[in-house]
Amino acid sequence: QVQLVESGGGLVQAGGSLRLSCAASGRTLSGYVMGWFRQAPGKEHEFVARISWSGMSTYYADSVKDRFTISRDNGKNTVYLQMNSLKPEDTAVYICAADYGGTSSRLYNYDYRGRGTQVTVSS
Repeated sequence: QVQLVESGGGLVQAGGSLRLSCAASGRTLSGYVMGWFRQAPGKEHEFVARISWSGMSTYYADSVKDRFTISRDNGKNTVYLQMNSLKPEDTAVYICAADYGGTSSRLYNYDYRGRGTQVTVSS
């Protein structure tokens, strides 16, 4: 079992930045693709970004490309999401997820997920 705990959310003004962290415990993340998703009130889960086990391959949703950066520190079993130039439409609960060997952008394909951290961007 893998337990994932997100942190780093909060309230920020439009144009500001936040850095989210996702700490894993229970087992190593070796072989796991890590993804970030988000869910705004009344909306479906939305793919944000994912990163390969090695960190060499990343993929972003068009809505966050060039503003968000996903990274990972396998030694610390932690994944990060640096969010810059935040917009009010980025307001959502951000969820971290782990998928063994996969390349999916669908949350239901991921093996493990955290409970999320709230990000609120004011205009």
